[in-house]
Amino acid sequence: MLREFINRHGRALREGAHDGLPIALGYLAVSFSLGIAARSVGLDPIQGFLASLLNNASAGEYAAFALMGAGGTYFEMAIVTLIANARYLLMSFAISQRLDPEASLVQRFLVGFDLTDEIFGIAIARPGNIDPYYSYGAMIPALPAWSLGTALGIVVGNVMPARVVSALSVALFGMFLAVIVPPSRKNPVVRGFVIASFAASALFEFAPLVSGLSAGTRTIVLTVSLSSVAALLFPVKDGEAEEPSQDESRERGRLLASDSEAIGQGVPEALGDVA
Repeated sequence: MLREFINRHGRALREGAHDGLPIALGYLAVSFSLGIAARSVGLDPIQGFLASLLNNASAGEYAAFALMGAGGTYFEMAIVTLIANARYLLMSFAISQRLDPEASLVQRFLVGFDLTDEIFGIAIARPGNIDPYYSYGAMIPALPAWSLGTALGIVVGNVMPARVVSALSVALFGMFLAVIVPPSRKNPVVRGFVIASFAASALFEFAPLVSGLSAGTRTIVLTVSLSSVAALLFPVKDGEAEEPSQDESRERGRLLASDSEAIGQGVPEALGDVA
């Protein structure tokens, strides 16, 4: 039975864990700042660890911690967290169409439990059907790193210089760029819509009718509208989708590696500044 499992899912599990390591490094660094927010509202390291373990979403956690500080109710925290994390509904719809048809309902629930932007990005970029064990493999390093980073942030985050915390907070943005840059360089349509999404996001920040919406709601509106326009104007017919080339895979790996290296250099320097 074990041999059969290894033959069917072993490679996907290993590849997921391998691809999840750079994400874990980014999570560990970025969740330091989340730990600072958790400490400011009175959470101890164990509470912060459990909060991140059970709700692996930075925007939702920040919103919940802010409401804790403001004396919000459980109902308010639930609603705000739902709104802040609503974009994951769209990601879940997308990845559910790509999962192995043999994946059970329980396996699909487990994939959805830790479907973050970065894990979604590396999973959806894989050719063909997605083995759920690839997502599980990515979760193995990523989820504990995110939770541990929050706990460590509560313990030592307030000791670190503000400029260091600010620098570490951009790590995940670099990792997400590593997901979108290779296909954008190859496909002018993708590149055009990436640029359009940046422009529309900036416009929504100041436009009178939508600037009052929450960031999560604006993200949903932009995602649905831009993806719908792309699907209508540039549909991908059956059989036209191409598998990522080796050059694309190497480029994505290079960008992820360079981002992780920057994090690895920055943390010791930060600790040196504190000392």
